[in-house]
Amino acid sequence: MNLLRCSPAFFRILVFYIGGVFVIGLIVPSTANDLFIATTQATTGAAASPFVVAATMLGIRGLRHVINGAILIFVLSAANSDLYIGSRTLYGLALEGKAPKIFRRVNRMGVPWPALLFCTAFCSSRVFKYFVNLVSTFGAITWMCILYTHIRFMKALKVQGISRDTLPYKAPFQPYGAYFAIVGTAIITFFKGFDAFLPFKADGFVTAYIGISAFVFFLSFWKIRFREHTIPLAEVDLISGKKQIDDEEERYLAEQEARGPRTRWQKLWDAL
Repeated sequence: MNLLRCSPAFFRILVFYIGGVFVIGLIVPSTANDLFIATTQATTGAAASPFVVAATMLGIRGLRHVINGAILIFVLSAANSDLYIGSRTLYGLALEGKAPKIFRRVNRMGVPWPALLFCTAFCSSRVFKYFVNLVSTFGAITWMCILYTHIRFMKALKVQGISRDTLPYKAPFQPYGAYFAIVGTAIITFFKGFDAFLPFKADGFVTAYIGISAFVFFLSFWKIRFREHTIPLAEVDLISGKKQIDDEEERYLAEQEARGPRTRWQKLWDAL
């Protein structure tokens, strides 16, 4: 993956996600009663959205209907994307021998239909709620694994005498930023299911914390079963695939140079 191609995504996240939340935080006070609709009504719809609350406070009429329509489109798009990712991931695991062989089957159009049907079976509302808790826990664990890998990567660079200044992109505030992120994510993961104790709800507790024990179990099983061990820093492979990445970066820079100079508005449009 070319890091130079990924840079516009950073600005999109900064402007639309962080910027949107920042603006909502300026408009909607924490004491607004409308913010608690989601916990006081069984059916909330778009009224529970802080964007609707902000629009109502600003006197913008009819916006909740627009947001309802947008939410419907977003849900359909997310469902389509998630089913695609889930079925292809299961198909890939089956090809590697890490999932049952039945999930290797595809139809004449190349769709892994057993894997797709299996993923679709978990789309009921109640099961979906459970899986939201599970996926959020596994997502946090995944990020902690990525952070751990990044820390090991930086240590391997240091041990093998490779300067981080030679990298196409050098993340700032490292390694302290990675340590801070991994500790913060661990704290969030531990306390995210705390509402299951007030009062105690067995299903909420299980779905909030079973992901942690499942991760430890499967990781331990894989390490013991295949006798894998942590690779020493001096033996970490930092070279394989580098030539392909360098070639792709050269092609990208050549494409950018061939486009000629860009105006300020064109640069802004490219970033968005």
